[in-house]
This record gives sequence, C-alpha cells and structure tokens, in this order.
Amino acid sequence: MTLTGLGLGSFALLTSRPARRFRIRWWHIVAGWLSAAALYLTFRAGDRFARQVVPGGADQIREIYELRRLRPPSEIAVRLATIIGPAEELFWRGLVQSALMRHYGRWRGAALAAMAYGGVHVVTGNFTLFGAAGVAGAHWCALYAMGAPLGLLVVSHVTWDVWIFLVQPTEELATL
Repeated sequence: MTLTGLGLGSFALLTSRPARRFRIRWWHIVAGWLSAAALYLTFRAGDRFARQVVPGGADQIREIYELRRLRPPSEIAVRLATIIGPAEELFWRGLVQSALMRHYGRWRGAALAAMAYGGVHVVTGNFTLFGAAGVAGAHWCALYAMGAPLGLLVVSHVTWDVWIFLVQPTEELATL
C-alpha cells in the first residue's frame, strides 16, 4: 500500500490542480477529527452488522486486522499518516472525484467516485472490506462534494486509519 500510495499520490500531484493546492489549516484538524469520529461510530455499528448478517463476516474482519501483524505498529502508523492516507485523498478526491464532478456534476460525480473507491476493493475477495471501503468512500466523497477542503479530508482519513486499525479496532470491541 505504501508503494501504491506513493505512485497514486505522485500522479495526483502531477496531474491535479486541487491536489497540488492542498493545505492543512488549523481548523481542518478539528473538523477532520470530528469527521473521523463520526465515521468510526458508523464502523462500530457496521462491525456488528457484518458479524451477524454477512456470511463469514467475522472471519473477513479478522483477515483485515491480521495485516497489523505484518510490520511494527509504529511503522504502520507512520506509513498511514505520511503516505497512504494523504495519497488516497489526493488521488481519490483531489483527482478522481474532482474530474468526475466537473464532468457529471457535484453529486453524480461524488456518487461515481464513491463507487469507484469501493469498487477497487472487489479484487480482494473480501466482501466486508468492499462494503467498508464503500461506506468510508461515500463519507469522504460526500464531504468533498459539500465543499470540505482536501486538508480536512486528509486529517479525517489519517485519523480514522490510525484509530480503527491500530488504536481501537472494532474487532477488539467485538471480543469484549
């Protein structure tokens, strides 16, 4: 994911004016944290749904969290915060969604971007991951369509990534 992030983030910076103009302002931090908290609460409810309704949902969630064991947590946090999260926002919102909104209009473009963001996860064969990416993508795409700046979305994405993956995974809550 780090190499993919470097490639997609660099491509977005080279080809997208909104991505190049991205900055993080002080208020983006507060609003980004609130956005990440709202998304995290959504995922807590989604975790319960996936475990109870999706065939194999608990196993699929466990597969996602097994990735935490590939590298030390501090290294994963640094990669998520400095490359992966920012690159995803620069590429998916700053490049893809910006272009789709110009071509198809604000909300239709946002919907198409959210479907694309979720859709790329189909190749994993993990239905729960596909659904989770679709929900997260819809969240950030809607915020961007409403006018949220990329800096806010980067803060939201990075905060959410680190929180749900390393600090307070929903899997740990399910086992309590």
